[in-house]
Amino acid sequence: MTGRISEAIQQDHNEIEACFEKIVHSSSRDEQTRFQTLFTWELARHLVGEEIVVFPALEKHLPDGRSMADTNRKHHHHIKEQLKQFQSMSASNVDFLRTLDSLMTTTLLPHMREEEANDLSKLEDVLSHHDSLKLAKAFSRTKIFAPSRSHPHVPDKPPFETVVGLLAAPIDQLADLFRKWPHEGQPG
Repeated sequence: MTGRISEAIQQDHNEIEACFEKIVHSSSRDEQTRFQTLFTWELARHLVGEEIVVFPALEKHLPDGRSMADTNRKHHHHIKEQLKQFQSMSASNVDFLRTLDSLMTTTLLPHMREEEANDLSKLEDVLSHHDSLKLAKAFSRTKIFAPSRSHPHVPDKPPFETVVGLLAAPIDQLADLFRKWPHEGQPG
């Protein structure tokens, strides 16, 4: 596990970008499918982890935190809608790479860069080192129980996203057993 919350989020962003690169640069549909599964798994869990851990921290610790969290929730909803479309596509679909590119370049990358440069920077400025470490640990733990597929129509505000997420996670995880992964038989 990484240290501070900003490092944990950055590590997730890097892993998501690495999956994107694998999909885009692969000429094998099987490999694209495997990394599509991993991309979806990483991104879905990341989004829910932020909604459960990071957004409430923004609201609690920053004067403009509620506005920041609300803006991020809107971005997340849009990302989840695009991810839902992508996660159900076959790598043989002519729109597969175009859909992924649209998700990544027009929506996800700008959101991640804004988060890293603005939101997390402001949050780290007001958190003690200890509190940042605690948030990173909570973020990591939350992802264990988070749904591994996009569910854009579930609530994204406390406490409902937690309850619905916990209900969706076992169903997603069971279905994950039958999906193709980059490393045979297991996520990540």
